[in-house]
Amino acid sequence: MCQEDDIRQKDAVQFQVGEMAVYPGHGVGRIEAIEERKIGDQTQAFYVMRILDSNMVIMVPVASSESVGLRSLIQPREVEKVFQILRQDDIQIPRQPWNQRYRDYMDRIRTGSVFKIATVLRDLHVLKEQKPLSFGERKMLDTAKNLLVRELAIANQVEEAAVARDIDKIFS
Repeated sequence: MCQEDDIRQKDAVQFQVGEMAVYPGHGVGRIEAIEERKIGDQTQAFYVMRILDSNMVIMVPVASSESVGLRSLIQPREVEKVFQILRQDDIQIPRQPWNQRYRDYMDRIRTGSVFKIATVLRDLHVLKEQKPLSFGERKMLDTAKNLLVRELAIANQVEEAAVARDIDKIFS
């Protein structure tokens, strides 16, 4: 776990309507409302969040938002750390069956950590140089790249196309 992840886990995240947040595996979304719903005998507050990529609306219980991994966007100063991870070229991909590797990468993506997602993108690019990627791995590579591009662009307040070009330059 990255030091930045440790810091985030300790912070109690409270979002306001209109703020951007990251939901693991789905990416960046905007908090559209905070609603209360009666579930059985209890009333619970929920963040109503619209995912920017898919326009999907999800409801995240406020009380368990931290445990499901809902987090703030990374800070602009953290963007360079992501690019440092992507630039690492001394990576050895362990020899393992593709399905085991796939599960490992999916677990990293599901954490929602931008740093772990960056390792997935980097590792898949390294693997792509060694052998053709399976359909699932190519799809995962696209997913990891899209999640990174969206968050880095918003964090740095730049166009997504510019971030995508910067990432493509690293792997070309």
